[in-house]
Amino acid sequence: MTAALYVDVERGPYAAMGLDCWGAERNAKLWPGGSSAVAHPPCGPWGRLRWNCTKQDPECGPIAVHQLLAWGGVLEHPANSLLWKHCALPKPRPWPTALECLGTAPRVWTLEVDQCRWGHLARKATWLLMVGVPFSALGERPAHREPTRTIGTNREGRKGKLCLPKSQRHVTPPAFAEWLVSLARSVQ
Repeated sequence: MTAALYVDVERGPYAAMGLDCWGAERNAKLWPGGSSAVAHPPCGPWGRLRWNCTKQDPECGPIAVHQLLAWGGVLEHPANSLLWKHCALPKPRPWPTALECLGTAPRVWTLEVDQCRWGHLARKATWLLMVGVPFSALGERPAHREPTRTIGTNREGRKGKLCLPKSQRHVTPPAFAEWLVSLARSVQ
């Protein structure tokens, strides 16, 4: 069974999908492995506002990377996460072409996506670490969508959009979660 690690079990979509969910109450750092996983380690210690992050465990990120290197799957983090540099992960590549999808993907590769394409209300640039995931598992790239909300607090940058509440910024859109789970299940 595919596991969902470091997830918000109450507000996120993974529990409803019947996955083996490891949130705060189960301590995902203790996940024993045995299957591929989708991992969402806390991003605060690795992001632009890390100086203001005092309540998230920075150890979760590197541990999640090691868990995936052992068992395969997908790790999701904000674009430009310092976790990439800390763990010496490859820089994200663009979406593979149809011709590349016929070839063999490296065992470890990364990709940048925008969660808005899967229904997130705001533009949310995201880096994905793929371990054992073939290019062919990506499927069709979802169509571009215009966000209806913004995450930034800069009034000029909002362009008339309402700011997404902090309580909703980290919640994974169901369509994105389903896609990530399909990637994790494709691990070779």
